[in-house]
Amino acid sequence: MARNVLQSSLLGAGFSIIFQILCRILTFGINAYIVRNVGREVLGIMNVRLLLLESTLLFLSREAINRAALSANSQQREKCSWAQLINQMWLTVPICAALCVPCLYIWLHWLSAVDAPYSAQYEFACYAVALSCVLELVAESTVFVAQVFCFVKLKIVLNTLHILVRSAIFLWIVTGDRSAAINAFAIAQLSSALTIVLGQYGFFLFYINRFNDFKLRQQTRKSKAVQAPNSWERSLFDHMDDFPFTKLSQLLPGVLSCSGGEPWLNRELQTLTLSFVKQGVLKQILTEGEKYVMSVSPVLSFGEQATYDVVNNLGSMAARFIFRPIEDSAYFYFTQTIARDTRLSKQPPERVRQASSVLNNLLLGVSSIGLLAFTFGQSYSHTLLLLYGGEDFVAGGLPQRLLQWHCLAIYLLSVNGISEGYMFATNTSRDIDKYNYLMAIFSISFLVLSYILTGIFGPVGFIFANCINMLGRILYSTRYIWHQYQPLGLNPLQGLWPGKLFGGTLVLAGLACYWYRNAVFSTHMGIGLAAGVLCLVAWALAHRDLMLLGWKYGRRIKIE
Repeated sequence: MARNVLQSSLLGAGFSIIFQILCRILTFGINAYIVRNVGREVLGIMNVRLLLLESTLLFLSREAINRAALSANSQQREKCSWAQLINQMWLTVPICAALCVPCLYIWLHWLSAVDAPYSAQYEFACYAVALSCVLELVAESTVFVAQVFCFVKLKIVLNTLHILVRSAIFLWIVTGDRSAAINAFAIAQLSSALTIVLGQYGFFLFYINRFNDFKLRQQTRKSKAVQAPNSWERSLFDHMDDFPFTKLSQLLPGVLSCSGGEPWLNRELQTLTLSFVKQGVLKQILTEGEKYVMSVSPVLSFGEQATYDVVNNLGSMAARFIFRPIEDSAYFYFTQTIARDTRLSKQPPERVRQASSVLNNLLLGVSSIGLLAFTFGQSYSHTLLLLYGGEDFVAGGLPQRLLQWHCLAIYLLSVNGISEGYMFATNTSRDIDKYNYLMAIFSISFLVLSYILTGIFGPVGFIFANCINMLGRILYSTRYIWHQYQPLGLNPLQGLWPGKLFGGTLVLAGLACYWYRNAVFSTHMGIGLAAGVLCLVAWALAHRDLMLLGWKYGRRIKIE
């Protein structure tokens, strides 16, 4: 394909970050409004129970099919026609419709019952969410085509429109009648799904018509006085010689004819899909494990579930916006620097020393951020949650305890991301397969621990289970790193120790902030700001060589 797939991927990644930030801001705002004006129980029903139903249906219906279709499109294009790919994508609709039956029965009859004031709304919302999932998958073939042909702007515009429509309709209904919040959620879900369908098919109706007109004018321009395509049309259509659709109806199942008597569906594609199904089920359990345990366990009320969900979203901001980009860049660097199947002693010594130094500095940087979050989180969790949800939200102390312990999880998450990322970047394929089995054990252990510990400690048990799970993974990955570098006399794991000056300053700052935690708001915040600046200065003094190195490289980039 002439189109620049790499450039489109990078552009899509950049826009996705912006979109995630937009979604997070809107979600935080709406959740704060619900907590303050509607109640935590309603938030728990929507954000835990109903969104879990949506993610379950959509993930199980399309994840494996989409991944298999993309793989076939890039690797087996000559074996799988566009007709078979379109037919494959339309399988998501009947699969989702079939999954709706058992899922609705489980959500309405097996899971813990919703209180009487919300039962009628909850039942309507379950059916509405299921219908919205089926409706959204009606546009799956167009979504797939847009993804293959790198229509990045279309994806960003429709995703943004989708979240704006859902938020606007929800807020419009709730501001008029707060008691109808769950009904508002259901109607907003249906409206946003309809927006996706109309937006996708509307775009391709416009695009295909303009594309056909562009090709016709190109063919007749040499023999007749036909107006030449303008620069906008050429930039949009010139690189699309392999675009196979001439009518919008060809995006429907069975319309685009299969060549050479080939079957309606590709057998190799079905085999590939089944292999992705096995991975998908485990991935869904890993992604939404906490919500499944919450829904099955009768220990937590919907209010407690909502509290945990709000705190988890607040606590995960560091992971999404700070640690994840660092981890992705580090993974790419280590894959390009260290060979997987060769011992470090047989690789270029300069490269190995550089990789060790980079790993040491990365561990030092992210662990320092995690320690700062843990230190100041003990004293300022209550303040942050009070500003977010108001007095009623922080009453009882549960949100504060959750966020305080979540700050410990942030530290472990920072270390685990870099150490495990390095291990994945330098492991052999055999070691990765071995670790995947271990990950399955970690995941099952996490679910069991979550169920047990929530029965003992309540919602805080989820954080304890998560911390234990991450600690086990950290021990495994750091053991791998130590064994890899120990024969060379290198120890990048020294980056896990913050240094005496920075560590001592953290302890003093934490004690000072905790001592003044009940002081006047301005005094409390002033002490925290001064302590934070002091900790940063101490870190800079303790790691002057790293600061000098960063300044030197920053200046070099600026000059270049």
